[in-house]
Amino acid sequence: MKKPTIYQIKRRTSETAPYFFSRQTMRFWGQTLKDFKVYKTETPHLFLIEAKSRANFKTRRIFNALNNTLENE
Repeated sequence: MKKPTIYQIKRRTSETAPYFFSRQTMRFWGQTLKDFKVYKTETPHLFLIEAKSRANFKTRRIFNALNNTLENE
C-alpha cells in the first residue's frame, strides 16, 4: 500500500477519530497538519504519524489503513 498523506489520514479518520484533527484540538496543542509526518512501518497497512508541538510535546499514533482508526503506539 502506498503511504497516505496526513490530509488523507485526516479525511479517512473523520468518523473513527473525529476530534483528533479538529481545529480546537490542533490549536490547543499548538499544531498544524503541516507539523505531522507519516512513516511506513514493517506492517504494510500500518503507518506511524508523528508531530511535535511548539511546547515540545510529541504526538505519535499508528494509523490502521484497514479500518481507518488511530491507535496508541
